[in-house]
Amino acid sequence: MTLQPPRAAGPAGSAMAGGGTEGRGTIPPLRIAVIGDSGRIPERLAQQAYEVGREIARHGAILFSGGRDGVMAAVSRGAREAGGLTVGILPGDDPREGNVWVDVPVTTGLGMEWRSLVLIHAADAVIMIGGGNGTLGELSASYLNGRPVVVLAGTGGWADRIRQVAVDGRYIDHRRTIALEFATTPAEAAARAVELGRRFRQRYFPGPARWTGAGEAAGGAGDVTAPA
Repeated sequence: MTLQPPRAAGPAGSAMAGGGTEGRGTIPPLRIAVIGDSGRIPERLAQQAYEVGREIARHGAILFSGGRDGVMAAVSRGAREAGGLTVGILPGDDPREGNVWVDVPVTTGLGMEWRSLVLIHAADAVIMIGGGNGTLGELSASYLNGRPVVVLAGTGGWADRIRQVAVDGRYIDHRRTIALEFATTPAEAAARAVELGRRFRQRYFPGPARWTGAGEAAGGAGDVTAPA
């Protein structure tokens, strides 16, 4: 697919995570990160990423990505054209680094490697599409930080090689911290990521938002503990 700039449309009509209590209610919306190839990508890969973004939006989740080109642009376009909200975690300080389908460009000034850590920590679940060395690093960061990952098979790169080198075909190392999940279609990948994201949230951060705007203080920040 050829990526063209979006027609006049804004995030005002974007759909937030639904279900009655998520999104604009008391429970923060689900956040699904997509990692994958940057730069010029084949038409087929762009179409697969576009469909993943569209399906994420249809499930009412917020799309997070690295916000730039390649898979990041295609998935952002798919989500935005389906009425979803798209967030790009950028490596520099210039919000113009983000592709034209990013509704919320988050500038970090941290460079590529540390930007990727911000992306993973901002997500409840991760979808991997293709990918080279940078994507492999983001996969490792997901594993180290307990984020569930759905790998979209048939997209090339590490998405099609990781099962061969993983322990028991599902774990990044011998500690078997969290199993990789595999999907064969964009719709399956998005649905599974949303389900795993909900489980992740319920396990580590259950309940409503801590701050109601009344100026009250609550408990300390929560973290996901996983072995390094």
